[in-house]
Amino acid sequence: MTPELTALALAGLLQVVQYALFAIPANRELGTGYTSSPRDTPPPRPLSIFTGRMQRALNNHFEALILFTLAVAVVTLGKQSSAVTQYAAWTYLAARLLYIPAYAAGLRPWRSAIWAVGFFATVTMIVAALI
Repeated sequence: MTPELTALALAGLLQVVQYALFAIPANRELGTGYTSSPRDTPPPRPLSIFTGRMQRALNNHFEALILFTLAVAVVTLGKQSSAVTQYAAWTYLAARLLYIPAYAAGLRPWRSAIWAVGFFATVTMIVAALI
């Protein structure tokens, strides 16, 4: 397995962890009656600040993971793995790991800076595969 695919697999596992970081407190706060329902009505009460942040961090990683998966596919299928793409893949994963506590703690502007590092690492992979 290429280093980029390993980073993608670990990013997938990170997504599972993020899901748990959101789902467990959400179930406690809203009750399983609501969270297992079709959610046709608004929640009975708002999520706590922490749980809301975990939900937004989870959704943000879903969005970032789409582009990162595309980058890994282009690098791997195009047989363009290099030191640059490998470093960028690990940088993306490190940024996503740091993003969770930064978001949970409400660190500004650091959360956005960490997000940008992961985003530009992904873009670097795509560009490196093309040249």
